[in-house]
Amino acid sequence: MNEIIRDKLTHLIYVLLSPIDDLSFAKLQYKFVNGGTLNLKNPVTFNDKIQWIKLYDHNPDYHKLADKLEVRKFVTDRIGAEYLIPVVGGPWDSCDDIDYDKLPNQFVLKCTHDSGGIVICHNKDSFDSKRASRFLGNRLKRDYYLHGREWAYKGLVPRVYAEKYLVDESGTELKDYKIFCFDGVPKVIQVDFGRFTKHERNLYTPEWEYIPAQIKYPTNPRHQITRPECLREMLEVASNLSKGLTQARVDLYVIYDKIYFGEITLYHGSGCEKFNPTEFGKTMGDYIKIPKK
Repeated sequence: MNEIIRDKLTHLIYVLLSPIDDLSFAKLQYKFVNGGTLNLKNPVTFNDKIQWIKLYDHNPDYHKLADKLEVRKFVTDRIGAEYLIPVVGGPWDSCDDIDYDKLPNQFVLKCTHDSGGIVICHNKDSFDSKRASRFLGNRLKRDYYLHGREWAYKGLVPRVYAEKYLVDESGTELKDYKIFCFDGVPKVIQVDFGRFTKHERNLYTPEWEYIPAQIKYPTNPRHQITRPECLREMLEVASNLSKGLTQARVDLYVIYDKIYFGEITLYHGSGCEKFNPTEFGKTMGDYIKIPKK
């Protein structure tokens, strides 16, 4: 199915579900994706607690963290602008305003208000700018909050901007180092690789010990990822950015030991990614300290 058509159909489903209140939606989503019954009275697992946070933890600062441009100000204040990927264009309120001729040969277009609204240009000579504008234009029209009732996205202003294209030492992709932090304390590092071929995901402790567990995507113990030379600095960056937050996933990129900030994710997988073994989901849940009331 055409990517744009599939994207529109997916959004249409969420629009049709929009009359459902957030609590009923959370229960329905949890039942459909995870199976079982959502436990909000005494949440134990990571997914249960993420759903609780979506429904009840409405810190107004979360809006700034979810907006991909606004969060840059937060990062600059906390750790410095040197960790930011350079912006090479925008922001634009409409894709009609994008002047592709003024952009470099390689770039990344991102929507500021959602997740997944990304288009990568590897070479402008073969880049379909009209298709890119159609895809992103469709994204600009949607309220991403409806997709998972993730409160931080509610009311965000949709815009598009362009970042510098980056690639790591592999020459083909950019590995994500996703650091799960709990009130500033890093506990688990998730590394995604092969996203455009065979998507796999390995988990490591802050000491870079392999964790034999998986979150949604298969883990591959044979594909041991080398401990980053700048791991200590990565953990410090993630800790500084997540202090004061009940939980947050801080995404970083590393290119020849240079650290770049990716994003702060407040609701990993929208509280709907399966853990294997299930006990690991409880272990992750133990790290989240939500109010008793």
